[in-house]
Amino acid sequence: MTESVAEATPDLLYSEAEDDLRAAVRSLLADRTDTPAALARAESDTPYDPELWRSLGAGMDLAGLLVPEKLGGQGASHREAAVVLEEIGRAVAPVPYLTSAVVATEVLLALDPEAGEVASLVREVASGHRTAALVVPFSAGPHSVRLPGTLAGTVSAVADAATADVLLVPTGEGLYAVDATDAAVTPLTPLDLTRPLAAVALDGVTGPRLADADTALAAVRRGLLAGAGLLASEQLGVAEWCLTETVTYTRERKQFNRPVGSFQALKHRMAQLWLEVVSARAAARNAADALATGSPEAPLAVAVAQAYCARVAVHAAEECVQLHGGIGMTWEHPAHLYLKRAKSAQLALGSAGEHRSAIAELVDLRAP
Repeated sequence: MTESVAEATPDLLYSEAEDDLRAAVRSLLADRTDTPAALARAESDTPYDPELWRSLGAGMDLAGLLVPEKLGGQGASHREAAVVLEEIGRAVAPVPYLTSAVVATEVLLALDPEAGEVASLVREVASGHRTAALVVPFSAGPHSVRLPGTLAGTVSAVADAATADVLLVPTGEGLYAVDATDAAVTPLTPLDLTRPLAAVALDGVTGPRLADADTALAAVRRGLLAGAGLLASEQLGVAEWCLTETVTYTRERKQFNRPVGSFQALKHRMAQLWLEVVSARAAARNAADALATGSPEAPLAVAVAQAYCARVAVHAAEECVQLHGGIGMTWEHPAHLYLKRAKSAQLALGSAGEHRSAIAELVDLRAP
């Protein structure tokens, strides 16, 4: 009895290897994503940072973390990928890690990853030299995704499609790999300027079919499930940065010759936020561990993590803006980048309401 309970208990702690990975990623992002550069890039027409992605994806071999070694990857797990996404969230880094190295990669691995065209794509994406994007709306979750009937029409709000080399297009006829230069990709203006969205017109495009319809749907759901679970870690990173910056600022900012952080009302707000962030870390780590171990409870863990972490990230970003006072309301301070990332991620890969409904179904309770 004791052994079975131990086996079912998730490991929420970070291993020494995960701590080392965090330190390396944080160091690189600190060198490449200083605040002035991040603000300038977010306001430009090209928020995507290809040099940073080359350093992360190819230089540090992070693009292939989830890919087995025999297919050219690192053979790591979702736990390590979650650590990377925590740091990407902490830096609001404009890189396609979530969309290419997690979602698209998981879709490909759900097929026959050692067969012909699929194996070639997996190796190319794992190398970091090419990126892939799954052509579904960024709001689509694992429980609500709907596939078009044919390889035609326009799919709106596809994350990182404008910077991808390969588009994975699921339809009612199967999953197709389309060269991005063959499709009409129209950039949109998203709320989060660090994560570009685009409309993808598929009329007249062609590409090899990688899987049949049933396999394609199962693969897409697996990709979106992993994406939603690890997005919680990115949201955790956003929340942690906001909390840390707010505490630091309220210690330094003085009114009536006292640090504003010493005022009881602000102490209570930051203490409440700390409790929420700690709980968000537990939820995000549980989802990452469940995905890494292939637990049958993974869908429930992911739904819980998304339903909770999305709200905490938004709350932390809102408190960061408000408790910074006047400077927090300006474009010169990076707080607005974190608020926009948190708000857009709140609707990504399934809304909180969708995930709550999934929780109700998974545990056989009446949905709200």
